[in-house]
Amino acid sequence: MTPDPIGAPMSIFKPDVLAGKVAVITGGGSGINLGIAKAFVAHGASVALISRTQSKLDAAAAELSPDGAHARGWAADVRDADALGAALDAAAEHFGAIDILVNGAAGNFLAPAAALSPNGFKTVIEIDTVGTFNATRLCFERLKASRGVVLNVSATQAFMPTPLQVHPGAAKAAIDKLTQDLALEWGAFGIRVVGIAPGGVEGTEGMKRLMPPGMEEKMRAALPLGRFTTTEEIGEVALFLVSPAAGYITGTTLVVDGASAMPISGVFWQATRAL
Repeated sequence: MTPDPIGAPMSIFKPDVLAGKVAVITGGGSGINLGIAKAFVAHGASVALISRTQSKLDAAAAELSPDGAHARGWAADVRDADALGAALDAAAEHFGAIDILVNGAAGNFLAPAAALSPNGFKTVIEIDTVGTFNATRLCFERLKASRGVVLNVSATQAFMPTPLQVHPGAAKAAIDKLTQDLALEWGAFGIRVVGIAPGGVEGTEGMKRLMPPGMEEKMRAALPLGRFTTTEEIGEVALFLVSPAAGYITGTTLVVDGASAMPISGVFWQATRAL
């Protein structure tokens, strides 16, 4: 995979590697999850996008598939199992199956633990962790029938202590444990369960909301690769994880962060690289 100057990759995968597959992507209307949807559609899949805002979903689906043949959105809150189940049923009926589930719906904001309200903590846990379980459990029978794949979108906060991020850190750590335990239980049904933990992703709402003022250039300089990743690169990694090339990978969360999870090493490297 040869990156261009800003790091967006040229795909090395055959354009039909996901031909005939149907993927459900929660939180699929924007950011990382939309990047994953673009990679899937470009390689032959149809995608069902699920998030809370129908207008955003309609715009994303139109961008992915102007004729509507390979992308469509259904509005539902992943915290509401009944509404989510109805959306998943509609998606399966429309496209005929569910082969891949991407759990990407998430909530986040900067907050010191001492000022974080119990409701704020609970909300992130419910969107990220409970939402991931809801979607995965509701898709079980269809994934069993298709011997499908679950891809959970995690984050480096799950294993790297991060200030102002106790709520998503706890939520994503729980998701990583779900990835392991479900892989163990569901392997007998031919279902793979994998995860991806992106670092900072250029141009996303998450970067805009979570990057402290004045920190972006400092953090970029401290990264061994000297840049953040892109939604296109995350889409390519997601494509690999759900493809036959990763057919013996399960129970693993792949970190894609340019070594940003090694902060001490990164700072030391920046200080010594000119020596």
